[in-house]
Amino acid sequence: MPHPCAAWKCANRFTVQTKSQGITFHRFPKDNAWWKQWEVALRREGFSASSSSMLCSEHFKPEDFDRTGQTVRIRDGAVPSVFSFPAHFTSRGYPVATTTTETLKKAQETLAVDCSQLVQDTDEPPCLYPDHSYVLPDDLRARLSDALARVESLEREKRNAKDRERRAKNTVCSLLEDLRGKKLINEELKDKLYS
Repeated sequence: MPHPCAAWKCANRFTVQTKSQGITFHRFPKDNAWWKQWEVALRREGFSASSSSMLCSEHFKPEDFDRTGQTVRIRDGAVPSVFSFPAHFTSRGYPVATTTTETLKKAQETLAVDCSQLVQDTDEPPCLYPDHSYVLPDDLRARLSDALARVESLEREKRNAKDRERRAKNTVCSLLEDLRGKKLINEELKDKLYS
């Protein structure tokens, strides 16, 4: 049975499919203090992580990862912080993270503008997992893969066509040289063929 992500309402499971999508899974840290920070960050009442509990990479910021080796690892001290909690979580006394840096505000404004443009430009149904709105829907991911494969195929066809054209020009030039060498072509015809 594939392990689920321990985050609230996260539909990701530790499977080959999620791995192919670039989603990595990470066990809770062995350090007790760090372990508790992860549990608190999840804001799940009565939840106690086991040794097999995992979180997926979608709940961490890009700077939380160490990608220097073959295995993607979570940096020491990194705590999951990317969640979409419902409003009633705050009424239970769970703290809501409020960061007021200018960079974060600008990023949120840019994201809001970009998302609204996407919604206006397409008639796509809303994302199936609203708590992971930053993940491409499967149909959009498939369309993107198809488009990239088509672009690659067209580039290959273009290269092949240019190679065929170059070979044809070389063949024509060598034939003209042979005809001229055998005096089977006059100057007037030669000028017309080369122009």
